[in-house]
Amino acid sequence: MSNASSLLLLAAVALPLTLSAQIVDDYNPPRAQCCLLGTAQTLANALQDWNQMGRYHADNEKLKAQPTDPARVVFFGDSITDGWKLANSFPGKPYVNRGIGGQVTSQMLVRMYADVIDLKPAAMTLLAGTNDIARNNGPVTLEMIEENTMAITELAQAHGIKVILCSVTPIADYGRAKMSEGRPPSDILKVNAWMKAYAAKVGAIYADYFSALVDDKGMMKPGISADGLHPNEEGYKLMAPVVQAAIDQALKK
Repeated sequence: MSNASSLLLLAAVALPLTLSAQIVDDYNPPRAQCCLLGTAQTLANALQDWNQMGRYHADNEKLKAQPTDPARVVFFGDSITDGWKLANSFPGKPYVNRGIGGQVTSQMLVRMYADVIDLKPAAMTLLAGTNDIARNNGPVTLEMIEENTMAITELAQAHGIKVILCSVTPIADYGRAKMSEGRPPSDILKVNAWMKAYAAKVGAIYADYFSALVDDKGMMKPGISADGLHPNEEGYKLMAPVVQAAIDQALKK
């Protein structure tokens, strides 16, 4: 039996257990996609690479074949990093983007060797945590976010890589969805307060994106994001000098 068929069978067996046990007055089931087999195969493929180690594999191999640039910096993170056109913000800089949209800190931790350490950067920036808060991979505690961040930091430092820990960025509710419902500002503040203190404790640099992007109400400034989460070009313009100053400081150490 193929992986896709097995998943369909499993879904068919498990589905009745997840539904409310009552007769309905109106038949109005959730809209189904046209091709369940294709959906199941997509899910099976995703499960084989749940943390997307394959995303940058070919690029990593090409980069490792080149001479190591002593000023190389890896930008490590989620969609906010993934969507950042580093060449536009930092022309001529040997900065490498290894962001993957939707990822949480536990997924990034597994990617550390392939996407950071093996590339032998002088420094790395870590922008992570907003998807943990949003429960992208299920509920997590503050301690779990902290320990994943600590593990990433310790791995980098053990390999002589300078670490820049970037604050979780603020959110706003001016997009289609209310970002504050999934990413409470109070939780963002908790993560950032811990991260700032931890960075000082272990000799990492803290890059305070939050202060650069927040308005007087504690939310993301208007005009720098379309959805209240992901920066647009104007948002990245505010972030660039913050992280560049942190990189300069890290590389001077």
